[in-house]
Amino acid sequence: MSLVSSEPTVITASDAAFDGDRARTYEVRTFGCQMNVHDSERLAGAMESAGYVKFSRAHEVEINPDLLRAATDEQPDVIIINTCAVRENASNKLYGTLGHLASIKRNREGMQIAVGGCLAQKDQAAVITRAPYVDVVFGTHNMGALPGLLERSRHNAQAEIEILESLETFPSTLPTKRDSTYSGWVSISVGCNNTCTFCIVPSLRGKERDRRPGDVLAEVEALVADGAIEVTLLGQNVNTYGVEFGDKLAFGKLLRATGEIEGLERVRFTSPHPAAFTDDVIAAMAETPNVMPQLHMPLQSGSDRILKAMRRSYRSDKFLGILDRVRAAIPDASISTDIIVGFPGETEEDFQETLRVVEEARFAIAFTFQYSIRPGTPAATMPDRLPKEVVQERFERLVALQNRISFEENQAQIGRTVDVLVANGEGRKEAASHRFGGRTPDMRLVHFEVPEGAEIPRPGDIATVTITQAAPFHLLADEGYSLRRTRAGDAWDRSQAESCGVPASSGAVNLGSTHGTPGGPSVGLGMPALRSRA
Repeated sequence: MSLVSSEPTVITASDAAFDGDRARTYEVRTFGCQMNVHDSERLAGAMESAGYVKFSRAHEVEINPDLLRAATDEQPDVIIINTCAVRENASNKLYGTLGHLASIKRNREGMQIAVGGCLAQKDQAAVITRAPYVDVVFGTHNMGALPGLLERSRHNAQAEIEILESLETFPSTLPTKRDSTYSGWVSISVGCNNTCTFCIVPSLRGKERDRRPGDVLAEVEALVADGAIEVTLLGQNVNTYGVEFGDKLAFGKLLRATGEIEGLERVRFTSPHPAAFTDDVIAAMAETPNVMPQLHMPLQSGSDRILKAMRRSYRSDKFLGILDRVRAAIPDASISTDIIVGFPGETEEDFQETLRVVEEARFAIAFTFQYSIRPGTPAATMPDRLPKEVVQERFERLVALQNRISFEENQAQIGRTVDVLVANGEGRKEAASHRFGGRTPDMRLVHFEVPEGAEIPRPGDIATVTITQAAPFHLLADEGYSLRRTRAGDAWDRSQAESCGVPASSGAVNLGSTHGTPGGPSVGLGMPALRSRA
């Protein structure tokens, strides 16, 4: 069992969080994957527990006078950049952003900039060398140190760098400022034991460390008690969960255990690894009603030769066999994937194998990437790099194929009646089209209209609609509307009332709109059901 601490982390109030009687404001900017989004919620929780206030821009503020005062400044007092080292051009994105912030900081007395996450763990002091106006650099293993590092930097008037080489405390023990009242991320493990040649994650997040099942379930129960009805279990490789305590069936057992939590309507997980995906997990998905019929299964390449070069310990036949067994057990399952184009040494024959597998797999959606070098990975020094124009042409062919398949799969949904978990601003065109949006059980994005005179949904409510049109990346539903108000919608009302300064009642507060003022749930400790501050 891991020696990493799972005790709740208490963040004390920081003198640096205040200028006189005014609480200083912060903003977290997140680059990268779902793990970074989850980590950013922890960073926000730590900042608010220390006394900072989330920065709100003037156009976001409608009612709350305290938020309006905070928004009168053009920039927050503290900007935290949570970085990624996996996504393409991660370094360019970070240092480009920092370059933009340099002039802003010169004109904003007392402003601080903190850089954390995977790229900070990788570059360490080099961040300060390239951007000497950065105040704090912290890594993936010590997120809870951020408020203290900001205070130390402000007091000493110099940059503070703190990078730990291994995890001492699970990030899930930190206070959390959730972005959503109705849906939440729950980390079940951190780190990864795989050695994929293109991936830098294991060197930045370390070996896999598993949380205790009881701690995971306690956090899920706490989320549900706060009003959430959807939870996503999160890990670099969720289906190796249990490796530390010697139970190869632990992940399937965990899925089944979530099915026993009253009030939890939707359970998802991301991401598994094909090599470790076993039939007991498929059975748990099929037999646990609140585990959703949706699976993200990273392919990376359809060529067995390239999979071997990537050190992906499966081959295309095994991958397709997993999909066949999933669909046999869960006929309506929606499956998505990740694919890399242009890995060193990839030939046209290799690429044709990828196209073949994509055609057979019938993914609902594929996240496609052109290979780019990650310094420090084995693939970075491999020979036979492909010319940019060759990679681009293959990428375009793959995208065209997948767009066709996505459109065909979505067209098959027309006429179906689906339950949509209504989201807050899911989709860019909602405000202009006066539609609402959300996700089906199989994770398809649906935009729907509310008939005149019908009850308006709140984020977290469930709208039942009939699909009438399809596009490659979303569905439209203009018929069959009905609404089920949920505990999650009630939680949304309460969060809006709190953000507006309205005393929360014991029941729901209906503000009559899905577009309220900014805000969200109070800061809570990730485990178990504890509160950090009022």
